[in-house]
Amino acid sequence: MNGGSEVRAVWERHARWWQAEFTEGADVEYTEQLLPLAGRHLAGARSVLDVGCGEGQIARLAVARGARRVVGVDASAAQIAEARRRGGGALFLRAAATDLPVTANAFDAVVSCLVLEHVEDLDAALDEVSRVLRPGGRFVLFINHPMFQTPGSGWIDDRVLDPPEQYWRVGRYLDECVTVEEVDADVRLPFFHRPFSRYVNGMAARGLYMTHMLEPSPPARFLALTPQYADGAAIPRMLLVRAEKR
Repeated sequence: MNGGSEVRAVWERHARWWQAEFTEGADVEYTEQLLPLAGRHLAGARSVLDVGCGEGQIARLAVARGARRVVGVDASAAQIAEARRRGGGALFLRAAATDLPVTANAFDAVVSCLVLEHVEDLDAALDEVSRVLRPGGRFVLFINHPMFQTPGSGWIDDRVLDPPEQYWRVGRYLDECVTVEEVDADVRLPFFHRPFSRYVNGMAARGLYMTHMLEPSPPARFLALTPQYADGAAIPRMLLVRAEKR
Protein backbone atom coordinates (compact mmCIF):
# COMPACT_ATOMS: atom_id res chain seq x y z
CA MET A 1 0.00 0.00 0.00
CA ASN A 2 1.35 3.40 -0.97
CA GLY A 3 -0.95 5.53 1.13
CA GLY A 4 -4.44 6.43 2.24
CA SER A 5 -5.77 7.15 -1.26
CA GLU A 6 -4.87 3.65 -2.45
CA VAL A 7 -6.52 2.07 0.58
CA ARG A 8 -9.68 4.10 -0.04
CA ALA A 9 -9.71 3.01 -3.68
CA VAL A 10 -9.62 -0.64 -2.63
CA TRP A 11 -12.66 -0.20 -0.40
CA GLU A 12 -14.48 1.76 -3.08
CA ARG A 13 -13.92 -1.10 -5.50
CA HIS A 14 -15.20 -3.73 -3.08
CA ALA A 15 -18.11 -1.85 -1.49
CA ARG A 16 -20.79 -3.97 -3.16
CA TRP A 17 -19.04 -7.16 -2.09
CA TRP A 18 -19.00 -5.95 1.52
CA GLN A 19 -22.66 -4.94 1.40
CA ALA A 20 -23.64 -8.37 0.07
CA GLU A 21 -21.51 -10.42 2.48
CA PHE A 22 -21.73 -8.56 5.80
CA THR A 23 -25.08 -6.75 6.08
CA GLU A 24 -28.77 -7.52 6.50
CA GLY A 25 -28.12 -10.82 8.25
CA ALA A 26 -25.65 -12.24 5.72
CA ASP A 27 -22.79 -12.67 8.19
CA VAL A 28 -23.18 -14.72 11.37
CA GLU A 29 -20.50 -12.84 13.32
CA TYR A 30 -22.22 -9.50 12.71
CA THR A 31 -25.71 -10.73 13.52
CA GLU A 32 -24.83 -12.85 16.56
CA GLN A 33 -21.87 -10.98 18.04
CA LEU A 34 -20.79 -7.62 16.66
CA LEU A 35 -24.18 -5.92 16.43
CA PRO A 36 -25.42 -7.12 19.85
CA LEU A 37 -22.17 -5.96 21.46
CA ALA A 38 -22.35 -2.60 19.71
CA GLY A 39 -25.90 -2.11 20.92
CA ARG A 40 -24.91 -2.98 24.48
CA HIS A 41 -21.92 -0.64 24.63
CA LEU A 42 -23.67 2.27 22.91
CA ALA A 43 -26.70 2.03 25.19
CA GLY A 44 -27.64 5.34 26.76
CA ALA A 45 -25.61 7.50 24.36
CA ARG A 46 -27.71 10.35 22.99
CA SER A 47 -25.27 11.27 20.21
CA VAL A 48 -23.20 8.69 18.33
CA LEU A 49 -20.56 8.92 15.61
CA ASP A 50 -19.91 5.73 13.59
CA VAL A 51 -16.42 5.96 12.06
CA GLY A 52 -16.07 3.75 9.00
CA CYS A 53 -19.80 3.14 8.95
CA GLY A 54 -19.97 1.23 5.67
CA GLU A 55 -23.60 1.08 4.60
CA GLY A 56 -24.69 2.13 8.07
CA GLN A 57 -25.86 -0.92 9.98
CA ILE A 58 -24.37 0.14 13.34
CA ALA A 59 -25.55 3.73 12.84
CA ARG A 60 -29.08 2.46 12.23
CA LEU A 61 -28.79 0.25 15.31
CA ALA A 62 -27.81 3.27 17.42
CA VAL A 63 -30.90 5.15 16.20
CA ALA A 64 -33.11 2.14 16.93
CA ARG A 65 -31.65 1.93 20.46
CA GLY A 66 -32.63 5.52 21.24
CA ALA A 67 -29.76 7.81 20.21
CA ARG A 68 -31.14 11.23 19.24
CA ARG A 69 -28.32 12.23 16.88
CA VAL A 70 -26.34 9.67 14.88
CA VAL A 71 -23.76 10.41 12.20
CA GLY A 72 -22.05 7.80 10.05
CA VAL A 73 -18.82 8.60 8.24
CA ASP A 74 -17.09 6.52 5.57
CA ALA A 75 -14.43 7.25 2.97
CA SER A 76 -16.24 5.22 0.29
CA ALA A 77 -18.77 7.08 -1.86
CA ALA A 78 -20.47 3.78 -2.73
CA GLN A 79 -20.93 2.93 0.95
CA ILE A 80 -22.33 6.35 1.80
CA ALA A 81 -24.71 6.24 -1.17
CA GLU A 82 -26.03 2.85 -0.02
CA ALA A 83 -26.28 4.02 3.61
CA ARG A 84 -28.39 6.97 2.52
CA ARG A 85 -30.56 4.71 0.35
CA ARG A 86 -31.23 2.34 3.26
CA GLY A 87 -31.97 5.27 5.57
CA GLY A 88 -32.76 4.54 9.20
CA GLY A 89 -32.59 8.01 10.71
CA ALA A 90 -28.85 8.68 10.72
CA LEU A 91 -26.94 11.34 8.81
CA PHE A 92 -24.27 9.89 6.49
CA LEU A 93 -21.20 11.83 5.37
CA ARG A 94 -18.27 10.89 3.15
CA ALA A 95 -14.95 11.51 4.93
CA ALA A 96 -11.82 9.74 6.11
CA ALA A 97 -11.34 8.57 9.68
CA THR A 98 -8.35 10.92 9.86
CA ASP A 99 -10.38 14.04 8.98
CA LEU A 100 -13.85 13.89 10.52
CA PRO A 101 -16.22 16.66 9.34
CA VAL A 102 -17.75 17.32 12.77
CA THR A 103 -17.09 19.79 15.57
CA ALA A 104 -15.06 19.13 18.70
CA ASN A 105 -16.67 17.66 21.83
CA ALA A 106 -19.82 16.85 19.87
CA PHE A 107 -20.59 13.20 20.69
CA ASP A 108 -21.39 11.04 23.69
CA ALA A 109 -20.00 7.98 21.91
CA VAL A 110 -17.78 7.11 18.97
CA VAL A 111 -17.81 3.59 17.56
CA SER A 112 -15.39 2.08 15.07
CA CYS A 113 -16.07 -1.51 14.02
CA LEU A 114 -13.31 -3.45 12.22
CA VAL A 115 -12.01 -0.25 10.64
CA LEU A 116 -8.80 0.97 12.26
CA GLU A 117 -6.80 -2.08 11.16
CA HIS A 118 -7.42 -0.81 7.62
CA VAL A 119 -6.35 2.78 8.37
CA GLU A 120 -2.73 3.58 7.66
CA ASP A 121 -2.40 6.61 9.97
CA LEU A 122 -3.67 5.27 13.30
CA ASP A 123 -2.44 8.29 15.25
CA ALA A 124 -4.37 10.74 13.10
CA ALA A 125 -7.52 8.64 13.47
CA LEU A 126 -7.16 8.54 17.26
CA ASP A 127 -6.54 12.30 17.29
CA GLU A 128 -9.91 12.75 15.61
CA VAL A 129 -11.74 10.34 17.92
CA SER A 130 -10.46 12.23 20.94
CA ARG A 131 -11.28 15.61 19.39
CA VAL A 132 -14.93 14.85 18.64
CA LEU A 133 -15.73 13.06 21.91
CA ARG A 134 -17.02 15.15 24.79
CA PRO A 135 -15.33 14.71 28.20
CA GLY A 136 -16.79 11.59 29.79
CA GLY A 137 -17.74 10.23 26.37
CA ARG A 138 -16.98 6.65 25.35
CA PHE A 139 -15.02 5.15 22.48
CA VAL A 140 -16.15 1.67 21.44
CA LEU A 141 -13.51 -0.01 19.31
CA PHE A 142 -13.76 -3.36 17.53
CA ILE A 143 -10.65 -4.72 15.83
CA ASN A 144 -9.48 -8.06 14.55
CA HIS A 145 -7.61 -9.51 17.50
CA PRO A 146 -4.01 -8.22 17.11
CA MET A 147 -2.52 -11.27 18.79
CA PHE A 148 -4.40 -14.17 17.29
CA GLN A 149 -5.04 -12.60 13.88
CA THR A 150 -1.40 -11.56 13.36
CA PRO A 151 -0.24 -12.17 9.76
CA GLY A 152 1.09 -15.70 9.52
CA SER A 153 -1.19 -17.01 12.26
CA GLY A 154 -3.47 -19.98 11.74
CA TRP A 155 -4.19 -23.61 12.49
CA ILE A 156 -1.34 -26.10 12.31
CA ASP A 157 -2.01 -29.81 11.94
CA ASP A 158 1.25 -31.29 13.17
CA ARG A 159 1.46 -34.86 11.88
CA VAL A 160 5.11 -35.23 12.89
CA LEU A 161 4.20 -35.49 16.55
CA ASP A 162 3.03 -38.83 17.91
CA PRO A 163 0.17 -38.61 18.51
CA PRO A 164 -0.57 -35.83 15.96
CA GLU A 165 -1.40 -32.44 17.46
CA GLN A 166 -3.41 -29.44 16.33
CA TYR A 167 -2.59 -25.94 17.56
CA TRP A 168 -2.86 -22.25 16.68
CA ARG A 169 0.33 -20.70 15.38
CA VAL A 170 0.90 -17.01 16.21
CA GLY A 171 2.87 -14.98 13.66
CA ARG A 172 5.38 -12.19 14.31
CA TYR A 173 3.17 -10.28 16.71
CA LEU A 174 5.50 -7.41 17.64
CA ASP A 175 6.39 -6.46 14.05
CA GLU A 176 4.18 -3.71 12.64
CA CYS A 177 3.44 -4.42 9.00
CA VAL A 178 0.88 -4.15 6.23
CA THR A 179 -0.35 -7.17 4.33
CA VAL A 180 -2.80 -7.56 1.48
CA GLU A 181 -5.01 -10.56 2.10
CA GLU A 182 -7.33 -12.29 -0.36
CA VAL A 183 -10.47 -12.61 1.74
CA ASP A 184 -12.68 -13.79 -1.12
CA ALA A 185 -12.30 -14.52 -4.81
CA ASP A 186 -10.63 -11.44 -6.37
CA VAL A 187 -11.14 -9.44 -3.16
CA ARG A 188 -7.81 -8.32 -1.70
CA LEU A 189 -7.84 -6.01 1.31
CA PRO A 190 -5.03 -4.23 3.18
CA PHE A 191 -4.52 -4.97 6.87
CA PHE A 192 -2.22 -2.83 9.02
CA HIS A 193 -1.05 -5.06 11.85
CA ARG A 194 -0.01 -3.40 15.12
CA PRO A 195 0.53 -4.83 18.61
CA PHE A 196 -2.33 -4.11 20.98
CA SER A 197 -0.06 -1.79 22.97
CA ARG A 198 -0.09 0.64 20.02
CA TYR A 199 -3.84 1.02 20.38
CA VAL A 200 -3.88 1.23 24.19
CA ASN A 201 -0.97 3.66 24.46
CA GLY A 202 -2.24 5.69 21.52
CA MET A 203 -5.60 6.12 23.19
CA ALA A 204 -4.12 6.91 26.59
CA ALA A 205 -1.88 9.60 25.07
CA ARG A 206 -5.08 11.32 23.92
CA GLY A 207 -6.97 11.01 27.20
CA LEU A 208 -8.89 7.90 26.16
CA TYR A 209 -8.53 5.40 29.00
CA MET A 210 -9.62 1.80 28.67
CA THR A 211 -12.46 0.83 31.01
CA HIS A 212 -13.47 -2.51 29.50
CA MET A 213 -11.97 -5.17 27.24
CA LEU A 214 -13.63 -8.24 25.78
CA GLU A 215 -12.13 -11.18 23.84
CA PRO A 216 -15.24 -13.17 22.93
CA SER A 217 -15.24 -16.69 21.61
CA PRO A 218 -16.50 -16.85 18.01
CA PRO A 219 -20.26 -17.46 17.80
CA ALA A 220 -21.37 -21.09 17.97
CA ARG A 221 -22.89 -20.97 14.49
CA PHE A 222 -19.60 -19.69 13.07
CA LEU A 223 -17.69 -22.49 14.79
CA ALA A 224 -20.16 -25.02 13.41
CA LEU A 225 -18.93 -24.15 9.92
CA THR A 226 -15.44 -25.46 10.81
CA PRO A 227 -16.02 -28.59 12.93
CA GLN A 228 -12.52 -29.85 12.11
CA TYR A 229 -11.17 -27.21 14.50
CA ALA A 230 -12.62 -28.35 17.78
CA ASP A 231 -10.58 -25.85 19.79
CA GLY A 232 -11.78 -22.85 17.78
CA ALA A 233 -13.86 -21.60 20.70
CA ALA A 234 -10.63 -20.86 22.58
CA ILE A 235 -9.19 -18.60 19.83
CA PRO A 236 -10.82 -15.13 19.75
CA ARG A 237 -11.09 -13.56 16.30
CA MET A 238 -12.15 -10.16 17.56
CA LEU A 239 -11.23 -7.74 20.36
CA LEU A 240 -13.55 -5.11 21.84
CA VAL A 241 -12.18 -2.16 23.78
CA ARG A 242 -14.23 0.51 25.52
CA ALA A 243 -12.46 3.68 26.59
CA GLU A 244 -13.57 6.87 28.32
CA LYS A 245 -12.36 10.38 27.55
CA ARG A 246 -11.07 12.20 30.61
